[in-house]
Amino acid sequence: MPNPVPMSLLRAFEAAGRSGSFRAAAAELGLTPSAVSHAIRKLEDQLGVRLFQRRARTIGLTTEGQTLMRHVGEAFDTLRRGIEVVSTRAPRLLRLHVAPSFATQWLAPRLVRFLEANAGAEVRIAASTDYAEFSQGTFDADIVYAAAPTARPLPGLVRISLGEETVVPLCAPALAARIRRPADILGETLIHSDNKMLRWPDWFSANGLDASPAHGLRFDRSFLAISMAADGLGVALESTRLAEREIVSGRLVVPLRGRSVDLHYTAHFLVYPRTQQSNPLITRFSAWLQQQLEASASLEVS
Repeated sequence: MPNPVPMSLLRAFEAAGRSGSFRAAAAELGLTPSAVSHAIRKLEDQLGVRLFQRRARTIGLTTEGQTLMRHVGEAFDTLRRGIEVVSTRAPRLLRLHVAPSFATQWLAPRLVRFLEANAGAEVRIAASTDYAEFSQGTFDADIVYAAAPTARPLPGLVRISLGEETVVPLCAPALAARIRRPADILGETLIHSDNKMLRWPDWFSANGLDASPAHGLRFDRSFLAISMAADGLGVALESTRLAEREIVSGRLVVPLRGRSVDLHYTAHFLVYPRTQQSNPLITRFSAWLQQQLEASASLEVS
């Protein structure tokens, strides 16, 4: 039976492996970089393997280091969560990574409801089109866009669909008066969202129109396209879920409601590590998210 490995050595290894830096690990642990380096060398000597590749200014995990990091990282994450569950003084912080348009258009306006229902909880949100790197311990959960089940393997992660969305042409009321049939769209300025799964050519095909005009305005985020359409600059092809506030307020309308074929797709997913399943704040956020989506579905226009 191998000799027990001191927890202090594993803690130094986990912090360095997670941060990718002896200096960052030292700052986190209140040690000097040389103390962290010494602890890891001692761990390597005890295990008889090399855990890090040391370069001039960077470090990287070896194959053996990556294997150990998977197990040690999960163990320390479970330990941290257990302490938070039983400690009344533990910070109740939920660190979310969210797709930009979902964060801006749907989540942010409702977040106050979650905070009111969970007194003392704090939420930190970062929005980008990248997926969260849970191995770095930076985020607890991610709301991702376009995470098709076959497109992105997610070993060790829980993935929950946030339901089907309806995608339709949207425009300001004044502009809608000119649009009576699908072909009328061709005479309008089209607002394109370049990073969407469903785009204007998909809508034209579904509505029997042999056209794919390139003219119009182009944006890389749906929240920008929705804002421009509400300001009367053209017609956007967007999710009624993301444009819910503008539709409810009357700033946007569906000019061809009941007179064209709408598009439908599942676009957003809640993703988090399986090690977070025991995190009560994640559990409450997931349940709250589903409740809000159900309420939102009754307001969406198809």
